[in-house]
Parts: sequence; structure tokens; C-alpha cells
Amino acid sequence: RHYIAATVFLLGFAVMTACILRFATEGKGTLSPLDPTKRLVISGLYRYSRNPMYVGVMTMLAGEVVFWWSIELAVYAVVIFGVFNAFILLHEEPRLRREFGPEFEDYTSRVGRWI
Repeated sequence: RHYIAATVFLLGFAVMTACILRFATEGKGTLSPLDPTKRLVISGLYRYSRNPMYVGVMTMLAGEVVFWWSIELAVYAVVIFGVFNAFILLHEEPRLRREFGPEFEDYTSRVGRWI
């Protein structure tokens, strides 16, 4: 179980790292709301999910849940997913619509929010 959990965690870490690097190189910004991307990032893992960085973090949390076999950590992961989803719906997507308009709308019509 620990080997599987570690593999899942590392997969999530790799996804998150790839997304952070793409934000810096393609988006010309960071994951921080204080320094958001200047360009819409739609390549790499963003071709398959509008939020692969969050998917990576959730994958890391899933690995931790399995590693520790913890119901409390599982509940925490569910709460974090709810917080992520609310943040995306209430803050990120409205900002992206304002800043990137038709380009973001086209992107949302082709790529799902999660997976």
C-alpha cells in the first residue's frame, strides 16, 4: 500500500510541478492570485483539463490518504476539493473571462473543468 501511495503522490507532484513551470514559461506569471498569468495557458496538461494543477494537488492528497489510511485525511481532502471548486467558480473563472474573453470561452467549450 505504501508503494502505491508514494507513486500516486509523486504522480500528483509531477503534474503540479509541470503546471507551475508552464505558468511561468507560457503564462508569464505564477500560481499566486497576486501575480496571475499574463497569457491564457492552454497547452500541455491544460489541453485535457482546465485545472490540472488542482488535479495534481488532489492526486497528492489521495496518495497521502492511502499512505496513512486515514479517514480524517480523506475528509480533509474532500473539504479541500470543495474549497478549490468554489475558488475556481467564484474567483478564477470570472477573472479569466474578464481578462481573456472569447479566447477563454472557446477554451471552456473544448476542455472540461476537471478531467
